[in-house]
Amino acid sequence: MSTTNTNTHKHHGTGAPWPNRKCLTRRSAFSLTRSDRTSLERLLLDRALFETPYPIILTGFLRHKLRTAIPAREPASEDLVTGGCHVVYMISGGGVQSGVLTFDLMQRPGVIRVASMLGATMIGMRRHQRAPMLREDGTVDTLVILETLPHQDIAAV
Repeated sequence: MSTTNTNTHKHHGTGAPWPNRKCLTRRSAFSLTRSDRTSLERLLLDRALFETPYPIILTGFLRHKLRTAIPAREPASEDLVTGGCHVVYMISGGGVQSGVLTFDLMQRPGVIRVASMLGATMIGMRRHQRAPMLREDGTVDTLVILETLPHQDIAAV
């Protein structure tokens, strides 16, 4: 007899095995370095996100990311999207775009602010990873990370 839990949940009526709690906490779609975690906490404490067009959604999303992210190995691998790295990405089949991910609040050309849904979604992702991204108008697109360059390699490009 199998010990797999096939009980149906009131919101999960497929009869498929329901993963146990340990399994859910170990799997995370993203990981954060100590530096990025500290910078995110500082960003939330400074209440600077209240100047964004959608502060409640962005604040909630970043708090969720802090709670569920697994710690990244130090030093971070080159395929991890971290603060200060150059990211090449695509949104829902659109053209290839790139920019430097930063915790800075100033909007500048070539910069992706973590204090935006794009930056908040991509921090902690890895090269070739896909994730849903909420847009300002309420629609959901797919974000794909195509390439990452660590911040020390940007000057060489």
